[in-house]
Amino acid sequence: MSTLLNLALFVIATPFTALVQGLFFEPYAALSNRTLSLEVALEKATAFIAQLNVTEKVAIVTGAGGSCIGNIAPIPRLNFSGLCLSDGPSGVNRNDLVSVFPAGLTAAASWDKTLVYRRGFAMGSEFKAKGVHIGLGPVAGPLGRHGLGGRNWEGFSPDPYLTGWMMDSSIRGMQDAGVQSCSKHFVGNEQETQRTNTVSSNGASIDAISSNIDDRTMHELYLWPFYDAVKAGTASVMCSYNRLNETYACENSSLLNGILKGELGFEGYVMSDWFATHSGVASINGGLDMTMPGSTDQASYGIGGVANSFFGGNLTAAVNNGSVSMTRLDDMIRRVMLPYYLLGQDKNYPTMDPSTIAILAATYLSGNSNIPARDVRGNHAGLIRELGSAGTVLLKNINSTLPLRSPKNIGVFGNDAPDPTEGLTQVTDYDEWGFNFGTLDIGGGSGTVRHTNLVSPLEAIKARARRTGARVQYVTDNAIIAANYFSTIYPTPDVCLVFLKTYAEEGADRTAYDAHWNATLVVENVARRCPNTVVVTHSGGINTMPWAQNKNVTAILAAHFPGEETGNSIVDILWGDVNPSGRLPYTIPVHAADYDIPIVNLTNVTNPGAWQSNFTEGQLIDYRHFDARAITPLYEFGYGLSYTNFSLHHNISASALVPNPTRTPNLLLKTAPGGNPDLWTRLATLETEVSNTGAVAGSTVVQLYISLPQDAVPAGTPLKVLRGFEKIHLNPGENQKVNFFLTRRDLSYWDTAAQAWALPTGNIRFQTGFSSKDLIQSTTFSMRE
Repeated sequence: MSTLLNLALFVIATPFTALVQGLFFEPYAALSNRTLSLEVALEKATAFIAQLNVTEKVAIVTGAGGSCIGNIAPIPRLNFSGLCLSDGPSGVNRNDLVSVFPAGLTAAASWDKTLVYRRGFAMGSEFKAKGVHIGLGPVAGPLGRHGLGGRNWEGFSPDPYLTGWMMDSSIRGMQDAGVQSCSKHFVGNEQETQRTNTVSSNGASIDAISSNIDDRTMHELYLWPFYDAVKAGTASVMCSYNRLNETYACENSSLLNGILKGELGFEGYVMSDWFATHSGVASINGGLDMTMPGSTDQASYGIGGVANSFFGGNLTAAVNNGSVSMTRLDDMIRRVMLPYYLLGQDKNYPTMDPSTIAILAATYLSGNSNIPARDVRGNHAGLIRELGSAGTVLLKNINSTLPLRSPKNIGVFGNDAPDPTEGLTQVTDYDEWGFNFGTLDIGGGSGTVRHTNLVSPLEAIKARARRTGARVQYVTDNAIIAANYFSTIYPTPDVCLVFLKTYAEEGADRTAYDAHWNATLVVENVARRCPNTVVVTHSGGINTMPWAQNKNVTAILAAHFPGEETGNSIVDILWGDVNPSGRLPYTIPVHAADYDIPIVNLTNVTNPGAWQSNFTEGQLIDYRHFDARAITPLYEFGYGLSYTNFSLHHNISASALVPNPTRTPNLLLKTAPGGNPDLWTRLATLETEVSNTGAVAGSTVVQLYISLPQDAVPAGTPLKVLRGFEKIHLNPGENQKVNFFLTRRDLSYWDTAAQAWALPTGNIRFQTGFSSKDLIQSTTFSMRE
């Protein structure tokens, strides 16, 4: 999405009458409980198209001015009240009286499909209640190739299987609430640095970074979660800013027509990221169905450019001169209108909240309107609190430091602990470290959300301490702590809670793995005085932890971006009201150098095509890279501790469901959403049993990894990959069987010669356990001899 500057320019350039115009929509038909069949929705879309003239047809696919961040103009004569598009993946951005949900990274750390579905449904409910038709999320790109990617927090995990399930659960939740999802950013948008074109100091136009990805890596890594998104029925897909193999993603026919609409069977519409359209006819014939923001499309992002859209009147002319066929234009509209009718958005949909334009003005133009906002939060605070705890990972817990047992003197340290001194809403473009004083519960850019309420850790700890008569001492200025100034603290607290933060935002990548604001020195200085120091990190991504082995650091919690109930979520974990069950959705290294894929960053470039990022590591990112290089991590992918103990207590029982299946899918089957239907055929099943052998009720995540036979697959195949996980809640002494079903896709690799998913010959190894390094059970069998 656009930066704040571009959004401000867009608002300024849009006529005020258009900005305040209300949009009128209808109730929904849940995707999993449709009131309309696909056939009926298609009939309604076709009938609608038949009534449109060429100008109206063009308007359906060209963004226009309006009250939302993206708008399709109404057609009153046909009782079509237009479409409203709004960010983002963690809540309704640029609105008041909305909830700030946990970030995608937090959701992934929960490893909880049901909880992530509930998050999607609650967010979708808020979008709908605000009158928004299309929520711009969830995010599978960036996947997380770079540990320092600025938008990694908006997505889920560098593991495509985990991200795929998170996409599936999020999409089904949002669309069951009646809101169209927009899966983004497709594809290869793995760094923010030069993500789109710029102008050099001498006035030359410099192209966006080109993500150069080979065919197999594309399919097995970066496309994988989009298969799941399309299979789940995502209404739209947003093409990304970057070039892919030298061609801009939003005009890349082999990507959009060949792979997305062809191979993956996508039936919805492809929407451009804001200002990511670089051509008219080439983009349309290349597979782009809707351009955004439309009336202010620019030839280059963030700089001047053409005054009108690449679509709009130019598309009308292209249709009239035959450059774009009427058949193609009708296909674009059909794709846009199909989910609109399928979700019942043509009947009694809530009107646009009239306060939205006032919020835009107040945020970007310093306006002072006071149009009352529609409160859409419902009871979502409880879900946010629950997911915030579920996405918190206990990394260290020496001598059972946690849960806390009624300490009488509690120390709280760090600038991440208190309320933000700049207010509840991020409306400023910050430098790399973000704002100084105040807790960090969500990142910056288009994916952020305005707070109505925010419970800081310090506030929640004080409230908890009052219940037991405990004393709370605190220093929340990191500069003072780093200067080793502790004269205000006496006596030494029973436990010292240190809160660290690492800011991340759209438009910029991080430059270091350490937490921000002198974090290492802050921890070391506190731990030097306090032999019972607990560190809590709120971060937009992976952090190194050079203080992790400090003997006085007795516990570590990675709490990610938990949303508005952040203080309550962490207090629930600290005092044991909730047993920690989060697991790392990424790998934490001992040394920053253990991640060796640098973000491309060129300066003073005059060659228009100089920005190239070659994905030569193939599929070997995150734990796959650590496995291939035999690098020992500090904390591995899938890792997380609990206040109780779990065990797997018999070997895997594995069996084939389809004897001797064909090497490749049945090519006679018609492609459906998600690709060849045979990819989703269950070929094998595995069963194990997990027990809670401790004294406390809690949840664990049983994980399944597979290893394809290295002598039967191409070079570059990972040593193992995640292919199953289930989150199980057990009372003390309770057992539960866990079943994993593996599809053809799960057990295949992409055969570049055959251009198909192929099962290997030889034995496939299956391992189950509690992390990528804690694999307890193992078995092998062959699908094909």
